[in-house]
Amino acid sequence: MIQESEVLKVGQVGMVRVLTMNRPHKHNALDTALTHALLQALDAARDDEGCRAIVLCGAGKSFCAGADVSEFASLSDDDTTRATQRADLTASLHRAFHDIPKPIVAAVCGNALGGGAGLALACDLVVAAHDMRFGYPELNHGIVAAIVMANLVRQVGIKCAFRLVSTGEILDGEAAAALGIAVESAAAAQVLPHALALAERLAERRPQAMAATKSLLYRVADLPFAQALQAGRDTNIMMRQFRAPQTPATGRRQGE
Repeated sequence: MIQESEVLKVGQVGMVRVLTMNRPHKHNALDTALTHALLQALDAARDDEGCRAIVLCGAGKSFCAGADVSEFASLSDDDTTRATQRADLTASLHRAFHDIPKPIVAAVCGNALGGGAGLALACDLVVAAHDMRFGYPELNHGIVAAIVMANLVRQVGIKCAFRLVSTGEILDGEAAAALGIAVESAAAAQVLPHALALAERLAERRPQAMAATKSLLYRVADLPFAQALQAGRDTNIMMRQFRAPQTPATGRRQGE
């Protein structure tokens, strides 16, 4: 069952679930309510056979401007309970993007800053607007790009990650594509249609094979080479039950 809330609109295009962050007056800044809504939507999509891929986008001018700092304005320096709860919630959201066995495409227009940049990178693929503003300005404000660091360093490498978090450099769509952060840069009006088209292509894949591919990809990224080969071997054996089509030239199953 598709459920939505005031802060998150949920739609469906064929087999693609479309999640639209809906706090345009706040540039879709992540507050507790929106973070909970995203977690619930991902959980619902995981178990829905009518959903084979997901597109994440933002209403209004921005994808997501980061964490809603107004939630922390009333916190005192020794009030660690609420800060801990919020950090745990944010970490759970990033983990959910990683763990869900369905591909997620981010359609990023306008600002994707701090936690918003991290949210875009938590998706499996990113389609970016030419005039996107993507970056990690936390150090400019005397704070740390913390939870978002795990995805950033894995995807762009240590040197590039340090450059982005230490300088606060803002990338447009073409610069993000050059670094491999985005798979495509497009005019703002075309970003969502292009992201939907990409997600629809992914939704055509066998769900079991797609789930195994995504799982294996993220596993091998964190494993030593020998263990990564073993994980690939195990998946190679397992995938034979998917009954992949044979190639005309060899009669062998694809992927061997």
